[in-house]
Amino acid sequence: MKINWLKKLDILADWQSVYHLVILPMADEPYEVIEETFESLIKANYPKDKLIIVLAVEESGGNAANDSAMRILARFDAVLPNCLITRHPANLAGEIPGKGSNETWAVKEAKDKIIDRLKIPYEKIIVSVFDIDTQINSEYFGCLAYHFLTAENPQRSSYQPIPLFTNNIYKAPALARIISFSATFWQMMQQSRPERLTTFSSHAMPFKSLVEIGYWQKDIVSEDSRIFWQCYFHYNGDWRVVPLFFPVFMDANVAPTFWGTMINIYKQQRRWAWGVENIPYLLKGFVKNKLIPLKTKIYWSFNVIESFHSWATNSIIIFALGWLPVFIGKEGFGETVMAYNLPGITRQIMFFASIGIASSAILSVIILPPRPEGIRLRHYAWYLLQWLLLPITLIIFGAIPALEAQTRLMLGGKFRLGFWVTPKSRN
Repeated sequence: MKINWLKKLDILADWQSVYHLVILPMADEPYEVIEETFESLIKANYPKDKLIIVLAVEESGGNAANDSAMRILARFDAVLPNCLITRHPANLAGEIPGKGSNETWAVKEAKDKIIDRLKIPYEKIIVSVFDIDTQINSEYFGCLAYHFLTAENPQRSSYQPIPLFTNNIYKAPALARIISFSATFWQMMQQSRPERLTTFSSHAMPFKSLVEIGYWQKDIVSEDSRIFWQCYFHYNGDWRVVPLFFPVFMDANVAPTFWGTMINIYKQQRRWAWGVENIPYLLKGFVKNKLIPLKTKIYWSFNVIESFHSWATNSIIIFALGWLPVFIGKEGFGETVMAYNLPGITRQIMFFASIGIASSAILSVIILPPRPEGIRLRHYAWYLLQWLLLPITLIIFGAIPALEAQTRLMLGGKFRLGFWVTPKSRN
């Protein structure tokens, strides 16, 4: 974040020809949320005439969404010359209401009305797909362009920043803060092992490849991860995710009331866990595609299936490890070797788990944004102690929504999940 990436680009030839297409899908979010996002865009250390900003409004958002979009256009159009408002019609055949269908509509509109009109080469455009609350650091576009131009195969790569859910972190209750930072830490770990990294939430990819694969699928919920597999199979396994090690800033899940926040967190985690719908898609793709090596198919299948299985079961297994064998085995279990060793094994697992909790607590305080007025140093003690609630969040807001999502996928039909928009506010 301390690097001047625009200056770093000067050593690369023809970087000035790189355009950034930014897609911002919105439903009925308040004007203040959208305004903050656009304010971060105009602070970007990148030529504004090389930015194409698309505010993709859902028609179902009604007059309020249209009014917010027009206010944004009136305020920022002079600073962002290539700014476009699109309106995604509701109830189109073959679609479900959600980000994927809205993003596809928005990109096609941008292609027809701006890209083709200006005759911009498709291979010179990078598409950043953001949630409407995503705010960028001023060096984001320079960092992204540098990685795009220096990647081993830039037209066969996605580019993944690290999501920090800190825009409103000081207004979030403790459980919401823990869950937000847990998602960030997971993405940080994934970036350190790019061989198994897939796209998540806000990310970027080449426009040329997006056109060639036929854009996002319009009838699924988890479009952010599905787009990786669409590219992977279209190019016969020649697709990877380049980690940026650079943040984008998003909202923690906060509702006007505590219980409203808890309900929204559960629904958001369940929607993320619905990414399990990609498993039958990738398994079917591996069966049909004969050009991807068998070793690669086994590697990806195991890792993806294991990750969703662990998400739904690991915390419950660890929670039950100490007492469930005793409860099931009753009196006879106490005479076994396992009963003798179980307390020691459980103690070691909890010891290593506590190291993870302690390191998470410290790191979460380090990456907090600047302290606003009203937050005292004594509050940071609570920001450390709140991580004692992690076992609760792992089960109630981790395993249980994942189990529900997987069960719903198994049952199918009316039990399938649609796209749920996380409510945003600035109250």
